[in-house]
Amino acid sequence: MRRHIPNTITCCNLLSGCVAATYAFEGIYTIAFVCIIMGAVFDFFDGLTARALKVSSPIGKELDSLADVVTFGFAPAAMVFSWLRECADAHLDMLVAFVVPFLAFLLVAFSALRLAKFNVDERQTSSFIGLPTPANALFWGALVLGSHDKMVASPFGWVLIVALVLLFSWLLVAEIPMFSLKFKSLAWKPNRIAYIFLLVSLVLLICLGLNGLSAVIGWYIILSVLTQKRA
Repeated sequence: MRRHIPNTITCCNLLSGCVAATYAFEGIYTIAFVCIIMGAVFDFFDGLTARALKVSSPIGKELDSLADVVTFGFAPAAMVFSWLRECADAHLDMLVAFVVPFLAFLLVAFSALRLAKFNVDERQTSSFIGLPTPANALFWGALVLGSHDKMVASPFGWVLIVALVLLFSWLLVAEIPMFSLKFKSLAWKPNRIAYIFLLVSLVLLICLGLNGLSAVIGWYIILSVLTQKRA
């Protein structure tokens, strides 16, 4: 029974992503984002539980990647799809408005590729190469909720969204070292990058509210790039 607990938690992550995608396609973005956050919580605890119970397994690793593709790839892409469709319908002719929203699903393809690379890349034991899929999902969820009305009202909103889709698709698979927030101790020196990140992130969240979460992910990317030689 004990060996099934982590996989059960992983399946809760997967189910959260399925529910998130359903609400995303209906344009109910708040519930969709809450479900993505719930999935992220389950994603954190499944690995933690597997290590604590000493029941890690190859099937658990594969199941985790499958769940992550849905919750952190497909679900946020569904949010962006619905958002782009609103923007395109308001400002573009029928044919272009039909095609443009489907560009959102590039995020799914590159999330899947990023997870596949992670599973076979031995360099990513203590840090990441490319943007982690949960960070990508949190960025998009917060951006949709925080900037929805402004983007829909702007005739060029869809252009910016598509540009961000292309940028973040690339970031998911880019050969850019990105630091992890896994603490082996509380000492300042080995964790200084993480502490700086958390301090500035707190300020961004206080000052910007929900939009601050997207800013936090942007700050994570920038700090990773600036410190990659020392990370």
